[in-house]
Amino acid sequence: MKLSIEIKGLHKSYGKLHVLKGVDLEIEKGSIFALLGSNGSGKTTMIRILTTLIKPDSGKVSVNGHDVVLQPGKVRESISLTGQFAAVDEILTGRENLVMIAKLRHLKDPRGVATGLLERLGLTDAADRRASTYSGGMRRRLDIAMSLVGNSPVIFLDEPTTGLDPEARMEVWKIIAELAGSGITIFLTTQYLEEAEQLAGRIAILHEGRIIVSGTLAELKRLVPPVKVEYVEKQPTLEEIFMAIIGSKKQLI
Repeated sequence: MKLSIEIKGLHKSYGKLHVLKGVDLEIEKGSIFALLGSNGSGKTTMIRILTTLIKPDSGKVSVNGHDVVLQPGKVRESISLTGQFAAVDEILTGRENLVMIAKLRHLKDPRGVATGLLERLGLTDAADRRASTYSGGMRRRLDIAMSLVGNSPVIFLDEPTTGLDPEARMEVWKIIAELAGSGITIFLTTQYLEEAEQLAGRIAILHEGRIIVSGTLAELKRLVPPVKVEYVEKQPTLEEIFMAIIGSKKQLI
């Protein structure tokens, strides 16, 4: 098994507050890994360490084979980070945002790179509109497109669908699944449990600074008592009703 991320004995404190308390974790290349945890569990701190924004107090952390403390430049060259809020420049068009990132990464043919990503993320028709006119889902797709500039082998998505409506969230889910299918490693944090259930090959739960469980969804299900089976009429959820109505409207247009 080739590892994309390896964490051993990770500790981090802010003053007297001990946030991460000996975290051990291994993430396979080309997989989607979901980190779950309540607010204050240490998720954001772990992301910040993995992306070299802050240093750990102790432990060994490597991303794409590079030590985050000893080789931070190498780590940054091999990752992209999409935070909870879209980092697009609203004054620029979608195309201009992507061209700017391609130039910052010193890529050849920035406009060609931008055109390819706009097509891949379904933003070609809106390419030359200012990002300020984009819907929430479109901004998130542009944000992810910006993360793909340079073909980073590891992408960190910190709660990527926060604030999106159900239709936009499902669009982002599809993009994330396609990215993993192309061999990219996805490290996902989310507050939506169904998001982790739909996307992740492996899931870990971080609680009070420690990984308390880690495994596949099937493995995690075996940790709880078997459910009592009762036969009841299943009613559609509000999300299913919403998506069905939106889908039928689109077919009529």
